[in-house]
Amino acid sequence: MTSKAANRFREILVSVALVAIVAGLVLGVWEFVVWKFDLPKALLPTPKQCWDAAVLERLALFRATLATGYAAIAGLLVAIGVGYFLAVVFSQSRGLRLALFPYVILLQTVPIVAIAPLLIIWSGYTFRTVVIVTAIVCLFPIVNSVTGGLLSTQKDTSDLFRLYGAGRWKRLLHLQVPSSVSHLMLGIKTSSGLSVIGAIVAEFFVGNGTNYDGLGTLMTGWTALVKTDALVSAVFASALLGVLMFGSVHLISAFLLKRWTQFANVSG
Repeated sequence: MTSKAANRFREILVSVALVAIVAGLVLGVWEFVVWKFDLPKALLPTPKQCWDAAVLERLALFRATLATGYAAIAGLLVAIGVGYFLAVVFSQSRGLRLALFPYVILLQTVPIVAIAPLLIIWSGYTFRTVVIVTAIVCLFPIVNSVTGGLLSTQKDTSDLFRLYGAGRWKRLLHLQVPSSVSHLMLGIKTSSGLSVIGAIVAEFFVGNGTNYDGLGTLMTGWTALVKTDALVSAVFASALLGVLMFGSVHLISAFLLKRWTQFANVSG
C-alpha cells in the first residue's frame, strides 16, 4: 500500500470514527432526555423502542424504502433529461434564457405541497405523479448548474472555434458539452438528496387515495395511529435512503469525472 493510499485509508477510518462518536452522543442524550423527563412513548420513544419497531415493521419498511427509492431515481433521471435539454436551449439563446429561466426559478420557489394537489387532480393517485413531483423538485439545480457550465467556456477558446469555421452546433458538441460535464455532476449530486424529499412529500398526498406503499405513505398512516416509534424508524429509513442516493451519485461522479479527465488528456 502506497503512502497516499495509506493516508486516504486513515482519513476514512478517522471520518467513520468521528461519525460513530457523534451518533453515540446523540443516542445517549436522546436516551437521557426520555429517562429524565419520563416522556411517554407516544411523545418520544427511546432509541431501543424505535429499533424494536423497525425490526417488527422491517418488511413494510423495506418495501416502502424500495418504492420511494424507485420514485426518487425515476424522478431524478427525468429531471436530468429535461434539465439538460433546457440548459442547452438557454445556452444557445439569450432571449429564451431571459424569458424562461425565471419560470424555472418559480418551480423552485413555489412550495411543492402547493403543487402536489394540482398534480394529483391532473395525473391521479399514481406512481407517475410521485415521479413528476420528484422531477420538479430536482429540476432547478441541474438546469442552473448545466447552464452555467455550458456558458463557462473561455472566450479565447470560443474565438478559436469560430476562427476555424466551427458552427454553433459544433461548438456546442465539441466545446460546451464537454465543459459542462463537471457542472452536470455537481447538479445531480445536489438533486440526489432532494429527490428523496420530493418523493416522500408526493407520497404524503398520493398515499391517501391508493394502495401505493412508500415511506411517505407509511409516515402518514403511522402518524394517524400515533405509532411514534415506527414513525421515527421510517424517518431514519428515509435519511439512510437519502445518504445512499447521495453516496451512489458521488461515487459515480468521481468515477466518470476521472475517466473523463483521462480521456480529455489523451485526446488533447
